[in-house]
Amino acid sequence: MARPEPTPGGLDPAGGAPRVRFDKWLWAARFYRTRALAAQAIDAGQARLADERVKPAHVVRVGDAVSVRKDGAAWDVEVTALAERRGSATLAAALYRESADSAAARSAERERRRAAAATEPRFTGRPTKRNRRKLADFLGEH
Repeated sequence: MARPEPTPGGLDPAGGAPRVRFDKWLWAARFYRTRALAAQAIDAGQARLADERVKPAHVVRVGDAVSVRKDGAAWDVEVTALAERRGSATLAAALYRESADSAAARSAERERRRAAAATEPRFTGRPTKRNRRKLADFLGEH
């Protein structure tokens, strides 16, 4: 059985459309800092294609639905363009379109976390020697 010849520029031999791996697209769209992190997220089920777990090498096509969960935030996006290389943030934002429900949910989660962080005490750990001296001076404990 003969091996299929590699196509130039990563084109699909059947349709001529560009072929991009799922982990490479997530990296190019700036959801993850490295392709290795994107592949780990795919393997862990945190990044899904059409709500199904796929392998990192799965081919992404324009119009596919992608869901990404990362650090408590969730994105539900539709693939609008493909890219093999990582570009600027403005170019990466053009690779997908986020649903209105997803953007509203992320905004609500961000506000909830901001409110929770405001109620937590900011003094963590033991005071330094200088802080203890200032406290003693303030309280008049010499």
